[in-house]
Amino acid sequence: MSGLREPDLGPIVGHMTSTCCRIWIRGIAPEDHGADLAAAMRTVGLVVLVDAVGRPLDIDQQPLAGGPDARPFAYYFRLRREFDRTGTFMFGEETALGLEGLDNAEPIAGAALRVGPVGQPAGPLPLTPDTSYRVRVATLTLDDTTPDLERMSDAQLAQRLPNIAVMARLVTELDPERCEACFSTFAAPDDEPSSLAFLLGSCRYPGVLWKTKEADRIFAPMARQLIGSDATAALPRPRFTLLVGDQIYADKYSRFVPVDRAETFSDFQSRYHEAFDAPNLRRMLRHAPTYMILDDHEIEDNWHRDRLATKRGLFTTAISAYMSYQWSHGPRTFGRHLYYHFTSGGYPFFVCDTRTQRTYQRAGTVLDNHLLGRPSIDPLFDSQLEIVKRWLSRQQAEHGAVPKFVVSPTVFAPSPIDERLDPALDGRGALAPPDLARTNLAHRADSDSWSGFPATRKALLEHIVAGGIDNVIFLSGDVHCANIAQMRFDGLHRGERVALHLYDVTSSALYWPFPWADGDPNNFVHDSELPGQVDGFPLFDGRLTMHYRAYGFYQAENFCRLDVDRARARLRVRVFDRNGRLARVGDEAGRLSDYNSLKLSPW
Repeated sequence: MSGLREPDLGPIVGHMTSTCCRIWIRGIAPEDHGADLAAAMRTVGLVVLVDAVGRPLDIDQQPLAGGPDARPFAYYFRLRREFDRTGTFMFGEETALGLEGLDNAEPIAGAALRVGPVGQPAGPLPLTPDTSYRVRVATLTLDDTTPDLERMSDAQLAQRLPNIAVMARLVTELDPERCEACFSTFAAPDDEPSSLAFLLGSCRYPGVLWKTKEADRIFAPMARQLIGSDATAALPRPRFTLLVGDQIYADKYSRFVPVDRAETFSDFQSRYHEAFDAPNLRRMLRHAPTYMILDDHEIEDNWHRDRLATKRGLFTTAISAYMSYQWSHGPRTFGRHLYYHFTSGGYPFFVCDTRTQRTYQRAGTVLDNHLLGRPSIDPLFDSQLEIVKRWLSRQQAEHGAVPKFVVSPTVFAPSPIDERLDPALDGRGALAPPDLARTNLAHRADSDSWSGFPATRKALLEHIVAGGIDNVIFLSGDVHCANIAQMRFDGLHRGERVALHLYDVTSSALYWPFPWADGDPNNFVHDSELPGQVDGFPLFDGRLTMHYRAYGFYQAENFCRLDVDRARARLRVRVFDRNGRLARVGDEAGRLSDYNSLKLSPW
């Protein structure tokens, strides 16, 4: 057995509730060589609740006493080879490793008071809502002669581990910069605050040669905001970060250029190590929850599932790495599906997978393109689209106009200007109604944006309108240019005007050193009703049209801070540059402003 080590990567503070928090790490064994993991060695994680100077606490959150009867607030957990020696522990919810080997006849209410295997608390110790905690995480390695085809049970594994009180005391000797995580649980559901702040970002290009350190720069001010140690300290501290795609670039140059292009698991592992071991990002990830979702560059540029016919091996390798390094510390709401939802401060979030289920089906048409999987035809098997629609309806029914955040890594609006629904592009009059099947088909048929998936867009918008679902805010990335789109509806639905509030807030890119390649604000529609920008989206057989105005463009590296203000029924959006300075951007009237304040319906 090896001694206690800091994690190879992590800790990452993942999914959070009011009473628990998921902690992620990756371990390493002495005989590992990259993705070639030593079969004769097993790694185990250790998580310990500690005080402000790193000393272990007991189950009553008091300093851990000496002696054989000490009861640390600590647990062992598995780091699995099939997940590249990564693992998570749901602190406050999971029970002791090996508990299934005990007599569980005693009621669960008393489980935490019993001694589990090797001195662990036998049951979960729930955390307190809206409370700050500090943990240290470590790994240890065991010799393992179990054949690969056989599984060692948790109870068998626990029998081979040392008393946890002994190991918990050793965490004080570890480097806190590489093993310590700090977090604050969310407020209790019946005591939700009226405000909420969080950070939003996407697209971390890794950089090349001496520029690799530039890719990590922006995460220093993001970490300072999460910790509350910068100029924004007077504002409410952000509760979490959303990273909405392209956390790695598997194809550093191009999917068509066979240079530095990830193809093997070792290649993908290297991409994640380069990103998650960068000092500023590593610090940010261990100081507040981070929710992640993939986009194309976690696999390859503009990925869609039609490529599975020729690139299934690439897809399975990329997704295996993604699930080990990103998906595993998320909520896992729908089993092994990549999309999920969570709630923070009483505000609901649905995080869509707009990448792995998209399909173009047939060349030369757009009406059979689907972004969130094919629509459901079997009532027993819902598509992602149906799940999102039902989630929106439930939030409106149960919580009224409470803002509903829908993460769509692909930008919902604005459209790229060359993909607009402008009848004039087909030689028809500017006032002619757009035809979703034919208008500007040459540019939309294989588009990577929502404009190439009108059936999905139409189904979602018509569901929002028909259900009176108010205060829907899409959160997006991908396009290497921050902006805000404010949508509205012209026409009548059931004889009445539609006065719903609908926005898309985009933050991109965290690092992208090629501004001449894409992201130019002039390449996006700014006003869908102006000549040369016409992009109205018809709904309900043309009786209603969705129009939008886009503003607040910022092309340089950036992240966004969003503040929900219930008292004023506003969503305030601030853009920060790579040094953490507030960026002045255009407001709805075209004036430079420190922030944009989006009007919402009261709730």
